[in-house]
Amino acid sequence: MKTEPPLLIILGPTASGKTRLATRVAAGIGGEIISADSRQVYRQMDIGTGKDLGEYIVDGVPIRHYLIDIRDAGDKYNVNDFQYDFAQAYEAIRAHDRVPVVCGGTGFYLYALLKGHAQDTVPVNEALRESFASQTTEQLLAHFRRTTSPYHALADTSTRKRLVRALEIAAFTREHPEQEIRFGAEEQAYPAIIFGLDPPVDVRRKRISNRLAERLKQGLIEEVQGLLNQGIDADSLIYYGLEYKYITLYLIGAMTYDEMHARLETEIHRFAKRQMTFFRKMEKDGLEISWIPDEWTEAEKIAFIIRHYREFKNGQASNM
Repeated sequence: MKTEPPLLIILGPTASGKTRLATRVAAGIGGEIISADSRQVYRQMDIGTGKDLGEYIVDGVPIRHYLIDIRDAGDKYNVNDFQYDFAQAYEAIRAHDRVPVVCGGTGFYLYALLKGHAQDTVPVNEALRESFASQTTEQLLAHFRRTTSPYHALADTSTRKRLVRALEIAAFTREHPEQEIRFGAEEQAYPAIIFGLDPPVDVRRKRISNRLAERLKQGLIEEVQGLLNQGIDADSLIYYGLEYKYITLYLIGAMTYDEMHARLETEIHRFAKRQMTFFRKMEKDGLEISWIPDEWTEAEKIAFIIRHYREFKNGQASNM
């Protein structure tokens, strides 16, 4: 009977170099890539989502990858879809006797893999918990009854601890309606070792700005125009955020080019900051992330990741 291979996860904010590193690690360890990116699932959304498909060929050898180009542009995709599709990809990699290398920056998707249960995929909100500390249980219960959310009908408020968690989950579902979490459903929580990339802020900002300029030269505006020409409505593209939102607003005349460029660049910087905030929350929730120094050479990063993955895998096997 085959043992369950643990996940090798490489995460980081946008423009941190995740894809290049993950594909080279996969090449060195006999791995296949599973993308954990909420937008790379869409076909014909290549430049704006940063698929960098050329990186999936290492020394002339293609690296097999999953969960890229699996949905049509204009569709909606959520964490429940991701968990289902991920399970199929994981089983395919397991059947190949290969290493599952997960690469992505959608923290909520990664969190769902590592926590499994739908309720557990909602991260702890320390600020919200602090605001509840001075309130009595009766006040919190009254607050819960005054609000609504998709979670209310299932919530357990029998103790103060459970009530606080219910309020936390309810708040998350209201603030992130796009996640469409199916509470009550159980998914697998995968064993994993996590590696993170976190370039210094000034380095990250420079990379983001340079990458945006390069993508505009590569035809990012034409990519969005092509999607509009195919009949995908503007609201659907705006829903995807960042490049697709602001370039669509420019193309429909709601922004000038300069306004679009400035706003988009600012929002990508903010997005990268939010990604890092989420990864730090993951750590606070007990998920250990080994952060790779940006100044290391690529070879040093690859060797470190492969060595520690093998040690982790061997440790998992010895504990069975």
